[in-house]
Amino acid sequence: MRLKIEHTTTFEYTEPVSEAYTEVRLKPQEESGQHCLSFNLRVEPRCEVFEYIDYRGNDVRYFDILPAHDQLTVHAASQVVTSREFLDGYRELVPLERFDYLQTTDYTTNENLLAALFPSGFSLQDQYESAIEIMHVVHRAIQYEKGSTDVSTTAAQALAIGRGVCQDYTHVMLSACRAINLPARYVSGYLFSPTSHESAHATHAWVDVYIDGHGWVSLDPTHDIPKNEYHVRVAVGRDYSDVTPTRGLYTGSSKEHLNVKVSIRPV
Repeated sequence: MRLKIEHTTTFEYTEPVSEAYTEVRLKPQEESGQHCLSFNLRVEPRCEVFEYIDYRGNDVRYFDILPAHDQLTVHAASQVVTSREFLDGYRELVPLERFDYLQTTDYTTNENLLAALFPSGFSLQDQYESAIEIMHVVHRAIQYEKGSTDVSTTAAQALAIGRGVCQDYTHVMLSACRAINLPARYVSGYLFSPTSHESAHATHAWVDVYIDGHGWVSLDPTHDIPKNEYHVRVAVGRDYSDVTPTRGLYTGSSKEHLNVKVSIRPV
């Protein structure tokens, strides 16, 4: 499927700020059956944008705006071709990758979480079937509800209240997989919905799980499905903090208001 994505982030400040450094991870990946045909990043106020590839292979753009300003707009436009299935060739994880994707983080502490999901206990048999079962259970354990959590909510907190958004489903599934020694990584991106209005789309998150002898499989616990042609991959990491679409620092005591608008349409 060929999709056009427009992602606009606007930061508004209650008073002018200066010396703003911003880093973004917004370019769709070129891998696993997905092809990024074009990507354009526009920043206002205008400035020079630099780029690098981070440790996990994510495209990162960064820039500085030194003069005082009371608004910053970052507009990313992409065209991407997606695949119906996640096509990732098998390779062994290097020790550092395996270590990274088995570690608990501030978001994914797994103490007692597995027991909460599986009160009768969990017996690891086939790794792939175990990952699928975890996806099903996490999907049933959380009710999707916008506004019930925020970007700081941990897996344990989301599971305790039984509500959340895609970030929460993803953190809970990461925690459960790692608790049974299955390496798992956070995937950030987009999800196209053919039945939604173009302006109603948003960013999305799901999970890659590493299966020994097979490689990565990509699973979406929010919708209880494997990745399909409607998913657009952007970045991977240990949790949300590794793949934040935009992050930055600035000089000043101003309060910040963030507005994000995403539109996705087939082309």
